[in-house]
Amino acid sequence: MLLALLPFTFQMGLVLGLLLLAVFLFSLETIPVDVVTLSMLVVLVTAGILTPGEAFAGFSDDIIIILASIFVIGGALQETGVLDEIGGRLARLARGSENRLLLMLMGTVSVMSAFMNNTTVTAMFLNPTINVARRTGVPASRLLLPLAFASLLGGTATLIGTSTNVAVSGYMKRAGMEPLGLFEITPIGLVIIAVGIAYMMLIGKHFLPVRETRENHFTEDYNIREYLTEIVVMPDSPLIGQTISDSDLSVLKFTVLKIVRDKESSAPKLGFRFAEGDIILVEGQVSNLLKIKTIEGIEIRSDLKLGDCDVESENFHMAELLLTPLSDLRGKTILEARFRERFELTVLALSRMGKSIRENLVEIRLEVGDTLLVQGDAERIAQVRGNPSFAVLEEKELPRVQTRKGYLALSIFGGAILAGTLNWMPLSIAFLAAALAMVLSKCVPIGRVYQYLDMKLLILIGGMTAFGTAMKTTGAAEFLAAHVVHFLAPLGPSAVLGGFLLLTIALTQPMSNAAAALVVLPIALETASKMGLNQRTFAIAVMLAASVSLITPFEPSCILVYGPGKYKFFDFLKNGVILTLLLAVVIIVLLPVFWPLQMVPGHAAAPLR
Repeated sequence: MLLALLPFTFQMGLVLGLLLLAVFLFSLETIPVDVVTLSMLVVLVTAGILTPGEAFAGFSDDIIIILASIFVIGGALQETGVLDEIGGRLARLARGSENRLLLMLMGTVSVMSAFMNNTTVTAMFLNPTINVARRTGVPASRLLLPLAFASLLGGTATLIGTSTNVAVSGYMKRAGMEPLGLFEITPIGLVIIAVGIAYMMLIGKHFLPVRETRENHFTEDYNIREYLTEIVVMPDSPLIGQTISDSDLSVLKFTVLKIVRDKESSAPKLGFRFAEGDIILVEGQVSNLLKIKTIEGIEIRSDLKLGDCDVESENFHMAELLLTPLSDLRGKTILEARFRERFELTVLALSRMGKSIRENLVEIRLEVGDTLLVQGDAERIAQVRGNPSFAVLEEKELPRVQTRKGYLALSIFGGAILAGTLNWMPLSIAFLAAALAMVLSKCVPIGRVYQYLDMKLLILIGGMTAFGTAMKTTGAAEFLAAHVVHFLAPLGPSAVLGGFLLLTIALTQPMSNAAAALVVLPIALETASKMGLNQRTFAIAVMLAASVSLITPFEPSCILVYGPGKYKFFDFLKNGVILTLLLAVVIIVLLPVFWPLQMVPGHAAAPLR
């Protein structure tokens, strides 16, 4: 009966068609999410569905200021190295007990993630966790997956715990509802965190793999041994006077790792020219080793099988660089990114989702979670360590970063939270002031501030908010809500709530959590309005569902630990499915306790049109 009152219009079809297209493109990731989002806004404005003011209203919201400030604050904590100190203390407190270490790690990460973006927290704790594993003898594979899960679950504890929470709160405000308070969801969030930790301690740990780190792990893990060869530049060799990038070795796709001249080793540098008597350590495909023997003036000393010590020296060594979501190298090849020119490091191999890639590296487009095996000057490695584009995973202990500024950064952040909680100033101004204080106190270099801003995420949230407005103004949200009511209402309000929760969890698999929540939210609120139920309960259900979706390793936090933990897809599936379903039940049971399903007398549902 409801469906007959809702005729399907062209504008509805256009909006829903764009929605399906967006979900499809988000899942493919062939086109950046920000480009897809902005393209949708252009279509909606051109079609007359949205005005320019409506299309860009989401970008002017104070929610964007809060998110941007949190990114800068997280960058300050990363720059100051305070978490390395925390990692050291965790190792000392655990005293070799895996259970105690797991509890303290997940507890600490959850607390940090309650106040910072979960991906940032994962990236920040990645190296300290690996160091803790090395000190305690616990395999890193037993800790990194719980680290990722804890960062995701910690986001359910506060408004600023994840960008999804902030985006949903902003949408609620524009829908005429009261926005979320900073600690409004903390009670249920703490239960979710406790259940998640208890599950990993009692059940999940039995599904965690044991994958030991081997000696000489660089050369073994990336299978570089069989590709290393040492050649000597003879008199009258065509290599004499050639630069590395324009040499015959480059034509044969060899990578120069080290040059020995007059018994002194050096890393390959831009503009370096070969000379008679140079001994060159190169890496390349076996098929090309045969071709190099035909070049006059070059002598192959021997086909070498080398360990890490042969590639490293006092002045330069190897390291693993993990690409973070903040990296500006995403979508570029090593050649397009001018990697060697920018960082003066040589990429030896690449690992993606646990699989080593060594051939045609210059043609591969880099993705978040890729691990680059690089070799170069030790000083350059140390400089890259401070770059937000990478998380440096090294076997060698680097000089400890001074943590005085780290504690200052934590104090500033704590002050912002206190000021926002006590309503001394608006939350957006409190966090903006904290971000500015971080910059002025040099906790984060001003030249790197914008590197920590995830502009794609900010554009996605602002744009998808406008898309939700289009769904309401065209009646598309009402049309879909009518179908939901028709099929699920006979089963009761809890069934309808559970349906939206499962739909959100399903959509987070092909697309980001924030995007999935903003797609489902307009429909959920419209459905609650039609059924006379509490819209706030439905909004929070959708928001939490996006954060507890742990089924696959496609969430950025999980992608970051995939390679370093040497995980396989099934490692996440075994733990993720059980934990996600368990937390879904917890949410359905507890939500009505904190936010009643039925409307409170005297409080009408907020108008959605």
